[in-house]
Amino acid sequence: MSIDFERKGAVAVVTINRPDAMNALDVAHDRALAEVWKEFEADANLLVAVLTGAGGRAFCSGGDLKTYMPWRRDRALHGADSTISFGGMTLVDEIAKPVIAAIQGHCIAGGLELAMACDIRVCTPDSRFGLAEVRWGVLPGGGGTQRLPRLVPLGCALEMILTGDPIDAERAERIGLVNRVVAADALLDTAFAMAKRIAANGPLAVKAAKRAVHYGLDGSLEEGLVLEGALQMQLLQTGDAEEGLRAFAERRPPVYASAAAATPAQK
Repeated sequence: MSIDFERKGAVAVVTINRPDAMNALDVAHDRALAEVWKEFEADANLLVAVLTGAGGRAFCSGGDLKTYMPWRRDRALHGADSTISFGGMTLVDEIAKPVIAAIQGHCIAGGLELAMACDIRVCTPDSRFGLAEVRWGVLPGGGGTQRLPRLVPLGCALEMILTGDPIDAERAERIGLVNRVVAADALLDTAFAMAKRIAANGPLAVKAAKRAVHYGLDGSLEEGLVLEGALQMQLLQTGDAEEGLRAFAERRPPVYASAAAATPAQK
């Protein structure tokens, strides 16, 4: 199966490796990617993931139109549940740990939906982003209509969704769709360095902060502040908080018990 899963210390590097198919996902690869995320979440040694695509031409071009979309249509015709997670990523709160998308080339349709389900996006200057589903008589059904307006101004989101027109890396960075644009030969190093910086922080705090941010987007400020306070109270009772404060006072890097399973060599 062409979904590569590599462990680099506390960082997982997940690669969609179907370059001949522009890294599109058929049904089998859709399920394989979902299984990889389950493995990532279950492994206490892994704290952050980098998702990328092989070949340099595409991050992911979405669901394979020859196989995946006919499968989805058949399910719809037979009254199956319409809520489907693409690649095990696009439903709410599927991955509690941070994921960084390292994007080169086409990031289209379901591929963009995978990227938007990540927490941080880094891309190369030749990358292109689009949600072209309306051209095929369907809508962006992997979270595209919901996540894009949460990431970019509403008018920009509607323009992309309703026209199906792609945008280049420069505009994607300008409107906030990607965090930064870097040279192709620096893409994975940039994403990996960012992942290592995140992994050096308190693992429980990182997961709690991600949860608080996403919860707050869908509720009121008051509700978000209540959850934030509750999560902070939980964190203050953990060994991680004790170690973090002690390390600060002793002017040394913290060694978090919740990440202790990773060996010093791995870190």
